[in-house]
Amino acid sequence: MRQDDGVTDRDAVPFDLASMRKQYRTEGLSETDLAATPVEQFARWFKQAATDGGLFEPNAVIVSTADAEGRPSSRTVLLKHFDDDGFVFYTNYDSRKGRDLAENPHVSLLFPWHPMARQVIVTGTARRTGRDETAAYFRTRPHGSQLGAWASGQSSVIAGRAELDASYADLAARYPEHERVPVPPHWGGFRVVPETVEFWQGRENRLHDRLRYVAETDGGWRVERLSP
Repeated sequence: MRQDDGVTDRDAVPFDLASMRKQYRTEGLSETDLAATPVEQFARWFKQAATDGGLFEPNAVIVSTADAEGRPSSRTVLLKHFDDDGFVFYTNYDSRKGRDLAENPHVSLLFPWHPMARQVIVTGTARRTGRDETAAYFRTRPHGSQLGAWASGQSSVIAGRAELDASYADLAARYPEHERVPVPPHWGGFRVVPETVEFWQGRENRLHDRLRYVAETDGGWRVERLSP
């Protein structure tokens, strides 16, 4: 490595990034293939991703937020519900994404289904789920995950792993297995109400199919094709 300018010696780079590429499939996505609503179309693709898509966690979604000054951040969470009202995930409301969404509710969701050469991109606004809905989901979580929601001050700086483990151990002693764990007041869901939903299908020669649903004021959806 050359220390004077920070450029890594070519021999030290394990891959030639410029030449790394895959040729995508020939089967495409046409307007006539689409369901009437983006949620129906998402359900079709999600079923395929979950059954034969070869994905480790098909409900993993990249959530991108921005604070009041427009500084962006992204992270991966797990989608826990979707219906005509939107896409739901759960988190600590005091986390960075929780604070961002309190200041700026505009959000983007990206489902990166790479083995299928597919992506789904949702843009919309996020609002908190009701406490009853949050509590109902919290009760479905494994006991350890319920304790973890209390133990972790998500996104906060801690002294080390020992601090986190000690917090969890204290909670495990207070709420042993089969003991009812209260729902943390700082923890809950966000429902992302979509304004646009894009379905991206990789095609040969980088001429991908991109079909986007756009919400209309009358409650319907307009479909438009985007250039790749």
